[in-house]
Amino acid sequence: MIVEDDAELRWLTATLLEESEFDAIECESAEAALAIMLMRGQDVNMIFADIRLPGVMDGIDLAREVKMRWPHLIIVLTSGNPGERLAHMPPGVQFMPKPWQPLNILMAAERARTSPGGR
Repeated sequence: MIVEDDAELRWLTATLLEESEFDAIECESAEAALAIMLMRGQDVNMIFADIRLPGVMDGIDLAREVKMRWPHLIIVLTSGNPGERLAHMPPGVQFMPKPWQPLNILMAAERARTSPGGR
């Protein structure tokens, strides 16, 4: 699942994953991502989310909520300017600074697919 408010970057990330035979679910907010997780959480191997998102929840809040319900799910947060929010990242969540390299995303997705918590 890709959670990114920048539509172009969200599309680019989804295309990168889909061209490498991964399925991608796109969300523009943490609230939308959490709603999808509550309905289809068993279908998600990894969440790749921006820290800074519009709405009440940001990527850190999303990671915290998801880790409480699905503790083994791989979550990678990204930001070009995480600021003080990085200090609030939940345990077990990875951080990938922007600009990230496509190979790093693909490697994280592959780890998620092959991890014991992956589907």
